[in-house]
Amino acid sequence: MRTLESIQEEIKNLDGTVDLLEMTKATNTSKEVKHLPEILEDEEQIKYLTSGFMSGTTWLIVCTQKRIILLDYGMFFGVKQSEMALDKINSVSYKIGLFFGSIEIWHGGAKMIIENCPKPTVKHFVDAVNLAIKELKNTETSEAKASNQDDTIAKLEKLAALKEKGILTEEEFAQQKAKILAE
Repeated sequence: MRTLESIQEEIKNLDGTVDLLEMTKATNTSKEVKHLPEILEDEEQIKYLTSGFMSGTTWLIVCTQKRIILLDYGMFFGVKQSEMALDKINSVSYKIGLFFGSIEIWHGGAKMIIENCPKPTVKHFVDAVNLAIKELKNTETSEAKASNQDDTIAKLEKLAALKEKGILTEEEFAQQKAKILAE
């Protein structure tokens, strides 16, 4: 399990223009930060975080390379947690007003609007989410390509074994090999 100190250090290193730990104190979400060691997986990295108002309370909103986590540590009702897998997010956008901003997240058929976010963090958060989604898609594409290459190699090895056993002629082998490589 990760420690609070390591998570706070990770948060300190996120963005040079905004002190995000100070932002969590100012927005009263430092209790939620203290709860992150229980929620984050060991290999999960925080890409960015902000806070905002939703459903009558202030939430800490954290983007990792896997998901968006929303935390509200209430005085009477304990911890409320909601999360969305990045691969389920259709779009994320923002609006910036005079003092605050808002973030809109579409996931599935639902829309979530988080209001009264600290203005300097809104664009950074949305950019971090979009970048994390892009990186996740690239990883999935790379894994799929590697899997397809492994599958192609396995098919060619089986084909070569059939040729070596005399089951396929040289001509049949060449035809089947061409089909496999064309896939």
